[in-house]
This record gives sequence, C-alpha cells and structure tokens, in this order.
Amino acid sequence: MALLSLRSTVGESSQKLFLPCGEILTYRTSELSRSLCQVNPSDRITDKPSLEINASRQFTAWLYEQNLSLSFTTYQAGKLFFIGLQANGKLSVFERSFERCMGLYANGNSLYMSSLYQLWKFENIIQPGQNHQGYDALYLPQMSYVTGDLDIHDIALSKAEEKDLKPQKLLFVNTLFSCLGTVSETHSFVPLWQPPFISKLAAEDRCHLNGLAMQSGKAKYVTAISQSDVAESWREHRANGGCVIDVESNEIVLRGLSMPHSPRWHQEKLWLLNSGAGEFGFADLKRGVFEPVAFCPGYLRGCVFYGDFAVVGISQPRHNKTFSGLALDDKLHQKNVEPRCGLLVIDLRSGDIVHSLRIEGVVLELYDVVALLGIRRPMAIGFRSDEIRRVVTVG
Repeated sequence: MALLSLRSTVGESSQKLFLPCGEILTYRTSELSRSLCQVNPSDRITDKPSLEINASRQFTAWLYEQNLSLSFTTYQAGKLFFIGLQANGKLSVFERSFERCMGLYANGNSLYMSSLYQLWKFENIIQPGQNHQGYDALYLPQMSYVTGDLDIHDIALSKAEEKDLKPQKLLFVNTLFSCLGTVSETHSFVPLWQPPFISKLAAEDRCHLNGLAMQSGKAKYVTAISQSDVAESWREHRANGGCVIDVESNEIVLRGLSMPHSPRWHQEKLWLLNSGAGEFGFADLKRGVFEPVAFCPGYLRGCVFYGDFAVVGISQPRHNKTFSGLALDDKLHQKNVEPRCGLLVIDLRSGDIVHSLRIEGVVLELYDVVALLGIRRPMAIGFRSDEIRRVVTVG
C-alpha cells in the first residue's frame, strides 16, 4: 500500500487541542520539558478550562525502553488520545474528536474503537521506517459499522469459527442489551451470548455488562456490575454486586466485586479492576477470590499489559459528585488523597505504581487504553477539518 497524497499539514495536537465547542486547550508535561506549549496570545482563552498533562519523571524513559506508545479514550470529552515521544525525547500528545468514544482494541496495524453509534476501524498507513511530520504511525479511519447507540464498552477481535466467512470476528460488549455481540452488514448487531441470569434481550441495561477478556482468541470472561434482570437495576448493587462470568461454561467464577471493569488474561492469570474499591488485582479462580495487587487513587477503567507491566486508567468522580456508597470513597479519605484522572504504570512483580501520567482540566474520565507496540509517535486523521479529504492511499 502506497501513500498517494497527503498535501495538507496535519494539525499537531501537541500545540493545540480543540474540544467540540471550539475551546483551545493547552497541555504541559513535567518530563524533560516542563514548559507550556506555545500558543499565540490572541488564541489563548484564559477564562475557559484547559487541559494539563503531567508525566512522572521516568515515564518517557519507560516508553522509550519498552518501544511503545499508548492510546486512550475519554468518552466524557469525546477524545481519542495518542501518547508517544518526539524525536528529542519530549512527550508527544495527539488527539482527535469522536463522540462518546470508549472501547479500544489494537491488532497489528489496525486500531478498533467504539463511539456513540459506530464501531470504527483505523489503519496505520505509514510503512516501517517512514514517517510523516515526525510521526511514525498515522491511523486513518478506513471502515465503520453503524450500530446505533448500544452503549458499547469493551471490544476485541476473535478467531473465526468454521461457519464464518472472515478470518476474524469483531466482538463487543453490548451493555444496553446485556449481551456480547458482533457487527452485521444488514443489522445493527448480532447477539452472540448473554449471561445466564438475563431472561430477555432488551434495551434495558439490566446488569451493566461491560468488560471482556479474551483467551486463545476467544471470548472467555466478562464482568458485570450485578446479576440483576430488571431495567437499570444494577445501580442498586454497586457496592458488592459485581461478578465475573465464564462465557464458555456460563459459570459465575467471582462474586462480591464492586463495579468491576476491564478483565484481561495475562501471564496465565485473570486480571481485572475492582473499580468501586480502587483495586487492581487478579482472580484466584480456584478459590473464587479477588486478590488486590495495588490501590489506585481514582475510578479504574481500562487496562493493557506489556511484559511485567500493566497500564491502567483512573478517573475522577462524575459531575462533581463523590464516590458515595463505594469503598473507594472511604479509602481516598483514609489515605488523605484526592481522586485523580490519568494513566498508571504498575509493576506486576511488586505491585508498585512506577510511572504515571496525570491529566487535569477538561478531561475527568477515561475508559480504555491500548499499547501500540513498536510505534514511537502515533497520530490519527479525524473529521473536524478537511484533512480526511487529502489523505489518499493506493493498494
């Protein structure tokens, strides 16, 4: 595939970030460069909220050593972010706007993302060893499925079965209909599985099914906030009604969790986020017990692994509310710490939070995070300018 035309200068989000309402945002980092990005005085909006991103001292060094970059979503601000390194070692931040973007899944040169009523597939169109304006990956939106507003959470690719026409199947957690589903060329979605306690496929968000863990290319475990079978009734079980379900056996393998999210299979363990308690840990499946590994000062959502490290997302309370009724609220008070928004890098060998990326300002909540392996500085094409018209590739 050849890049035929890229005639315009694609806007560099490390200079300015734009919200849907047109507010100019700036960021600064505390790693290597601790200066505010330069913005023309006439462009600066001093009475409107800004975006400030601070990296811990060794965060950029860790990105360099691991030879990866990160991408995360914030549905609250409607942004897809890319975190990487500039050629001089400084932090690179790039963003594009997608309404209510949530689930992310990276697979080779492809990046999948859920948004308000679509599932997107992006493709990196830059060949190895090449770059565009200092970026070594450019994710171009190549395909989307219109699903309607299903409140899609986690997404993943599974190995196809014999009856499938394509080698891989795009799976997603259909939270509104309390099921796992896949895309269709003729319908909004095709249901594939639902928890054993859900009696009817209905647009009622009965148990707030949200997380999906893959094992050997197949859907293996899911998380739900409750085992309820009535519309929106999961809200009554936030403190300890959460569970993990084995998709193959329909067995509930873990109970008593508080708003669990982001189950992931890594190093022969099922890891997950016990979000209502601020706990990152793993499931002892033989004993049916959750084993906390690290306390994280925020509402946990989003988790990706690389080697002996996990990167997790943390969020602040929604709409100036507290985490009232959750163990997380008590723990934050006990530890005398305010809830934060950002990314944490956890060493699985010690349980220590070894690096972090703190986000302050207009972005308060994150949903998902993925690692882009072998990519130093990624960017993407969006739809809020005419840049999409001028990027043409030839197969």
